[in-house]
This record gives sequence, C-alpha cells and structure tokens, in this order.
Amino acid sequence: MLFSFTLIPPVIIDFIYQENAADAFFTSYLSLLAVGFVLWLPVKNSKKDLRLRDGFIVVVLFWFILSVSGTLPLLLYEQLDISITDAFFESVSGLTTTGATVLTGLDDLPHSILFYRQELQWLGGMGIIVLAVAVLPMLGIGGMQLYKAETPGPIKDNKLTPRITETAKALWYIYLTLTVTCALSYWAAGMNLFDAVTHSFSTVAIGGFSTHDASLGYFDSVAIKVVAIVFMFLGGVNFALHFVAFRNWNVKAYINDTEFKVYFRVLILVSIIVVAFLHFSGATQNHSDSILLGVFHVVSMATTTGFSTTEFHLWPTVLPVLLIFTSFIGGCAGSTGGGMKVIRVILLLKQGVRELQRLIHPNAVILVKIGKKPVADSIIDAVWGFFAIYVAVFVIMMLLLMATGLDQVTSFSAVAATLNNLGPGLGDVASNYSGINDFSKWVLSFGMLLGRLEIFTLLVLLTPAFWRK
Repeated sequence: MLFSFTLIPPVIIDFIYQENAADAFFTSYLSLLAVGFVLWLPVKNSKKDLRLRDGFIVVVLFWFILSVSGTLPLLLYEQLDISITDAFFESVSGLTTTGATVLTGLDDLPHSILFYRQELQWLGGMGIIVLAVAVLPMLGIGGMQLYKAETPGPIKDNKLTPRITETAKALWYIYLTLTVTCALSYWAAGMNLFDAVTHSFSTVAIGGFSTHDASLGYFDSVAIKVVAIVFMFLGGVNFALHFVAFRNWNVKAYINDTEFKVYFRVLILVSIIVVAFLHFSGATQNHSDSILLGVFHVVSMATTTGFSTTEFHLWPTVLPVLLIFTSFIGGCAGSTGGGMKVIRVILLLKQGVRELQRLIHPNAVILVKIGKKPVADSIIDAVWGFFAIYVAVFVIMMLLLMATGLDQVTSFSAVAATLNNLGPGLGDVASNYSGINDFSKWVLSFGMLLGRLEIFTLLVLLTPAFWRK
C-alpha cells in the first residue's frame, strides 16, 4: 500500500508535460492500493514480534514483491510495448540499483516513465541503506557486522527491535540530504531541473539509470562529470560513517576507518592505471581528457554505479576488463554500492597472507586485524563461506547463460554486472540487455536479487533446513 503512493509523482509529472501516460500509473496505483488493503485487512490487529526467521522472509519478499509490483506501470503503458520478462528485468534492475536496462530510445520516452525508472532506484537505495546497516547485521549475515565501526544501528538481538525505526530515520535524513545536494549541484552545473533531480536519484543510490541513451555523455560537461564523481564516491561510502561525521561535524570517522582508506586507495590506484593507459595508447585527445574520462569511469565502475560518458567497452587492451573487475570489490559495507564489499576483500587478502605465514611458521599464533583490533576466526570463516558461495553462484549463472548460446565475454560480463549490481557489461550487453534471450534475463534478474541481498539472505530460503520447525 505504501509503495502504491510512489506512483503518484509520475502522474503529476505527466500532467506537467502532457504526454498521456498518466493512466498507466494511476491504474497501477489503484490496483496496488486495493491489493495491499485486501492483504492487510485480515491481519490488521495481529501484534507479534518478528523473529530472525521472519526477518529473512520479509527482506526477500520486500525486494521480490516490490519488483513484481514495479512492473505494472511499464506493462500498462501500451506505447512501451514491453514483455513481462522485460518489465520485471527493468523493475528489479531499478529497485536493486543495478542499472541494467532493456529499454532503448530513452530520449523519446515520456518524462513520467523516465522519472519512474529513476525513482525506483532512489527508493531501492533507501531500502538498501536500512537493509545493510540495520537489518542484515541482526540476521547475522550482513557486511556491517564483519567490521565493528561506530554505527547508529541496533545491536544483534533475537528479535527485530523498534530501534530499527530510529536507525532508518537517521539514515534516511542523510540519504535525503545527499540527494538534494546532488540535485542542486547538477542543476548548478548546467542540467535542467528534471534531469538534475532524476540523475541525483540514480547517482546517490549508485544506480546508473539515466534519462538519455548516451547516459551522462549526453551533457558533454566537465562540471557535470565532476559532480557525478563526487556523489558516486560518497554513495559508495558506509552510510554509518556519514552518520557519525554528520553527527559530530568531524571527518575523523572517515580518516580512522580502515575500509574507507582501502576504498579510497583502490580508486586512486586503478585511476592512475586507467589514465596512464588512455594517455599513452592515444585513446584520448589530450591529457586532461584522459584524467577526466579515466577517473569518471573508474569511480563509476568501482562503486557499481554504471554511468558512462563514452563507449568504454571499446577502450584498448586490458581497460574494459579491468573496469569490470573493479566492480567485484564494489563499495563499502553499509553503502548503496554493490560488489563483494571492500571489507570482505580486505579480510580475504589478510587471511591469504596469514596462511602463507603459517606455512613458514606452523606453530605461530597469527591474528588477522582490522585497524588494531583482532578479527574473530568465525568472521574469517563467514567471509570465506561468502566468497565460496559467490564463486559457485557466479560459475553456475555463467554456464547457464552460455548454454543459451551467449558468448563467453557476454556471459561473464553480464553475470558480473548483475551479481555485482553494476549494470553495463561487455559484448552483447555493452549498451543494453534488450538483445539477449528471455531465459538469460530471468537468470540475471535472479542474480540482481542475489547480489543485492548479499547472497545468503536469498539462498537460505531455498534450503530445506530453513523450513523445518
């Protein structure tokens, strides 16, 4: 019922631009409101505490049911002429802030449809922040509890507590502040008000949807690229750190955070490599172009936003694959970014180094530390478990895509782009996903949900043990 009210803004947008798409949104609004009311009515007086088992189900259904609901306006707007598969793919891509699209001719679509796609990403981003910082740690599987930063979130408990509401409220204020600031910055940089608002939605949410086929390349503006770089970077940072910094008006929260420092250094290192390759290969006209294009696309891909200003998949040598690989690291835990999360990669590398040291000193007691604090072996085991499942899921999805006839480059990059919630890939999915078969789209849609729910949340529901009393 609450989600149905998000269909009102597109109706207002359509009245402003007079493009005759309002009926699709208003009909969807009434339908979802009615269905929600019918489902709510029989249980409106039920008062029970949610247990952890319920939490898993609620989290998964939140993304799945809303993704299904999000398809309605796209299906009801007849001029779009979209299949159920494509509508679900677009909807789940928006809500999971993946940014992979099956739509073409964006410049000719009604403003209401364009606004709706961006709105889906912004709403998904809000959900992700609460999921990552408040809910998943309580379920015992989130990236946030791998690293005990100072967070406003609730303590792990046996039931979901009302304090989640306080956490969500604080985080949403920060999210809203960043969005408004980003929109005003885009507007000041030269975008019209509609584009500024809609692109702020997908920038802060690390989504990557655009209102133009050429993405941010449509604007051909240095200032707009710089604004995008700044807010993509901020969107990839742990929102708990933003909370602490905002609360104390002090940047020490960032400076003292190990994950943030590694995140920043990875972006700097990869940017230097990409800029150097672009410059010395002659792929750009001058050095300033190399710096701007290189840094922009590194931040866009590493944070899993997926904006582009040029056809980066045509760049020389190793660059396109390097950019795809940076998305595997992704953003920080507790951010709107996708990927495995920086903190997990740090722990994987530290554990790898520890195993090498153990070969040399078998009897030594060697601790894995984050900052100056030792990390429990149970957490290291959980990270390796996550990585093992991640690799297994990746391989299975890639083989399924290749079995449908897609080539290796397309299959690999499509799985990477959806499982990491990145968006653009290589090969046949470099520009959009409209050309691949329906079965592959369903597999990739599942991959987007898996990536957004940090894999375990969704897979645990598929195990028989979960349903035994």
